[in-house]
Amino acid sequence: GKETPLYDALERDMQEAWAIHGVYPTMAWTPDSGSIVFWSGGKIRRIDIQSKRVAVIPFHVHTTKQIAEALRFPVEVAPDEFDVKLLRWVRVAPDGKSVVYQALDRLYTRALPDGEPRRLTGQEDHGEYYPSISRDGQWVVYATFSDEHFGSIRIVSASGGEGRVITTEPGHYVEPVFSPDGTKIVYRKIGGNALRGRTWSHDTGTFWIDTLGGDPTLITKKGSSPQFGRDNDRLFFTNVTFKEGKASHILMSIDLDGSDERKHLVSENATEFSLSSDEKWVAFVERFNTYIAPFVRTGKEIKIGPKTKSIPVKKVSRDTGLFLQWSGDNTKLHWSYGPELFTRDLKDAFDFMPGAAEELPDPVESGLNISFKAASDVPTGKLALTGARIITMRGDEVIDNGTIVVDRNRIVAVGPSGSVQIPNDATRIDVRGKTIMPGFVDVHAHGRQGSSGFIPQQNWGSFANLAFGVTTIHDPSNDTNTIFAAAEMARAGRITSPRIFSTGTILYGAAGSFKAEISSLDDARSHLRRMKAVGAISVKSYNQPRRNQRQQVITAARELGMMVVPEGGSLYQHNMTMIIDGHTGIEHNIPVANAYKDCVDLWAASGTGYTPTLVVCYGGIVGERYWYEHTDVWANERLLTFVPRDIVDPRSRRRYKAPEEEYNHISAARVCKKLTDAGVRVNLGAHGQMAGLAAHWELWMFVQGGMTPMEALRSATLNGAKYVGLDADIGSLEVGKLADLIVLDANPLDNIRNSQNIRYTMINGRLFDARTMDQIGNHPKKRSPFYWER
Repeated sequence: GKETPLYDALERDMQEAWAIHGVYPTMAWTPDSGSIVFWSGGKIRRIDIQSKRVAVIPFHVHTTKQIAEALRFPVEVAPDEFDVKLLRWVRVAPDGKSVVYQALDRLYTRALPDGEPRRLTGQEDHGEYYPSISRDGQWVVYATFSDEHFGSIRIVSASGGEGRVITTEPGHYVEPVFSPDGTKIVYRKIGGNALRGRTWSHDTGTFWIDTLGGDPTLITKKGSSPQFGRDNDRLFFTNVTFKEGKASHILMSIDLDGSDERKHLVSENATEFSLSSDEKWVAFVERFNTYIAPFVRTGKEIKIGPKTKSIPVKKVSRDTGLFLQWSGDNTKLHWSYGPELFTRDLKDAFDFMPGAAEELPDPVESGLNISFKAASDVPTGKLALTGARIITMRGDEVIDNGTIVVDRNRIVAVGPSGSVQIPNDATRIDVRGKTIMPGFVDVHAHGRQGSSGFIPQQNWGSFANLAFGVTTIHDPSNDTNTIFAAAEMARAGRITSPRIFSTGTILYGAAGSFKAEISSLDDARSHLRRMKAVGAISVKSYNQPRRNQRQQVITAARELGMMVVPEGGSLYQHNMTMIIDGHTGIEHNIPVANAYKDCVDLWAASGTGYTPTLVVCYGGIVGERYWYEHTDVWANERLLTFVPRDIVDPRSRRRYKAPEEEYNHISAARVCKKLTDAGVRVNLGAHGQMAGLAAHWELWMFVQGGMTPMEALRSATLNGAKYVGLDADIGSLEVGKLADLIVLDANPLDNIRNSQNIRYTMINGRLFDARTMDQIGNHPKKRSPFYWER
């Protein structure tokens, strides 16, 4: 029973995370049981049990690896105008002659097929959501939301006008629909959250109310997506239940008095059902695609899916579909995706329909573009920031007494103050003694851009990012319809935000309703086409289990001009093959304690970037915890100006303590330095752990691992911009680039912890006081209060 220590220079064990590819250390006894052979420190070693002498067993591997070129494509960051791609809740009038949809937080209508989009209402103090058209085509019902007044249900003429409020109190309202005769409106009332605020969150459920107004009546507490079939007094809805970890998506119906609840269709993965108004047909979305089937009443629930045999099921979309809706005569199904409206006639889907051709057409490949172009936000006027130290990110250049001149949203001059001519009509801001550098580019930036379809007029997370100097984000996992809606609103100047780029919803390889099934190159092409259609510049290959699946995504991305960022899931072997196969970069740290010459040489030859997200470091205690222990996050005045205390306090006030050598992120940061020295581009990614502030933690952790402050600052700016193809416009302070910069009270080259001492943030040429996020300069405007400040 006696344990005898033999050797104490092993590396960190993988078991603290997980080790599905094997647990370290692996070891073997020699046949004579006199020695143990094991790996440590990049060498194979042999220890004699009796003497405890350790010898290195020399070995050398000569091999050749063919590495695919890493995917990277240039992205135009700020064109003068842009195509609005994210249309939501697209609804075709029953006669098929017009369409209503939401874009840029407002409702638009246009004639079909060739009309010009125009605003449905002229109101500006709230966002407009969830439109639905009455069956006579005369009226549109919709939900609204504003940060100050919360939400309402309103009705407007289908020809346009001012919306009339029919709800009696503020709330969080979604999914209103008319009854078939137009006398009632059914809607859901949901609760608030930390993004919108939790006021008016009581008495949730599905209600009906008279179209002329009055008191609402509760129908049911369960379900979502209410819709009517034939009858005025019976409602259909979708309910999701879970059993043993598996979801069931159920199309149900109920009388408006809450009685006679029935189940009709059950699916494991359907995310949307649409019933025809004559109740003869049902359409559904499963794994992103659109299907049609007869709606059959058998007295019990029917399991439905793409492979159902008991009733005919037909796929009608090539790539994807959302916002399903039947034509007024129930002969056609409409759906949309991005800027396009799609239609499929039943006779083109089923050969038993009257008028069907002998050979049915393939699923619909393209639709009618019903969207429009919008102007990008560009401020007027000129600004000159004078007398500052300027870290330009042109190499290691630092201008000790410099001036930057901005015209509208572009830099027109940068250099020593004595050599820069300031236009007479420029607003001058004296920043002597301060330091100017490019704004941070956070290329792994999670965080809510909206919830339940709503985009806040002021997102406190976006304001926190800007207040801490993050002027561009790339989010490698977010809800597609939400983040690209927010990105377009930011580009149009409808919200204040960092520049937003994203993969949208991940290409998930595991189970679930949003699994991206990839069994061929054509499957991969389909998934990438649907993501590009709504504005994605990249996709995230996440837990696709087989290497050939990941390679199919890479090949499709190369064809379509998109980037691919994968997540290796703390699996070192996956990370290495991802480098060889040409991924744009590796997201999250490689889970080993040290990287040796084989890893470093391979990576340096590849062009693949590295975003280690040390705040959530694999393999041990995450870096975020270090800063809760060593700094009083709960007392950070700037953080608490922009982030609700109920977000900050639970993580930061009750801290645990660990010895310095137990903090795993420091080893991972040393790997970052080793890769940086070899020429690998290491990027800043804060993972959304604590809005804005976590970007600085990431920066400081790079320096903990041995990076110089200049190297760390480059990781936070130009490296990230190059990583996702944005460097022609951002990442350094150069003539012609966009005016995204920060002004600091202290020099981060002297002490990297000075990076958080930000006085001003400039985004797209607009200057903000970073302590309050009041706009100053040429367009002064005070920030409105957040909900907790009211």
